[in-house]
Amino acid sequence: MAINAPENAIILAAGVGSRLRPLTDLRPKPLVEVNGTPILHNALRNLEAVGVEEVTLVVGYRKDAIEYACGRRFGTLAINYVESPAFDRTGSAYSLWLARDALLSGDCFLLEGDVFFEEDALRYLMLSQATDVAAIAPFDELMEGSAVLLSNSGFISEFRMKQTGANLVANGPALFKTMNLLRFSAPTLKATIVPALDEIVGSGVTQAYTEELLSYLVELRGLQLATARCDDLRWYEIDTPEDLQVAERIFREPRGQGMPRKR
Repeated sequence: MAINAPENAIILAAGVGSRLRPLTDLRPKPLVEVNGTPILHNALRNLEAVGVEEVTLVVGYRKDAIEYACGRRFGTLAINYVESPAFDRTGSAYSLWLARDALLSGDCFLLEGDVFFEEDALRYLMLSQATDVAAIAPFDELMEGSAVLLSNSGFISEFRMKQTGANLVANGPALFKTMNLLRFSAPTLKATIVPALDEIVGSGVTQAYTEELLSYLVELRGLQLATARCDDLRWYEIDTPEDLQVAERIFREPRGQGMPRKR
């Protein structure tokens, strides 16, 4: 059973965040604040709290602002930067490929830079007995985005992109929302994730998203990706000003109330 945190984490924070405009006209999306706390600072504090030692940030849009806000050390965390010069025309899988050296440095957490979440989400990932784990929560009628189906043993069996509440069918298979918080083992990163990224980017596919990479690996390459159910935790993926309002409401309320409704 995993009890210790990976020493390393990667946060994908290069995107423009166009759907959050005008909030992102002058600052990158990861620095948008939820009740006064930047999304990225919340992630870094949570990583520090569970014992991570080094974080690699993939930056692009307004990268100088992120470097100024986080520096080379954030609390006890050492911060490294990888720049995506093509941030405005590539997907998150390309950002991940740029960080392949960090992926090859050992077990790691992988986070998207637009998710505001409770520290316990990382602890749930750590407590899983599996080597490779994704944080998930039940998909509800107000959510949209990527969803997954689970096998009887709790592993992801299928990804479904661009889902909405309309895809929830009575008596149909249970859908779960991916929270874009994952833990990967060093062997999987070396033997599966990085070679697949090399293959995809080498073939000229630079606009794919991380979920599409994982879907390919789970469904066609045999990746065994377990899940950590975070049904009781507060979290929100922030893509629009409306999302930000919901996230601020969720995290203003006492612990255990205001359960997330999200993308």
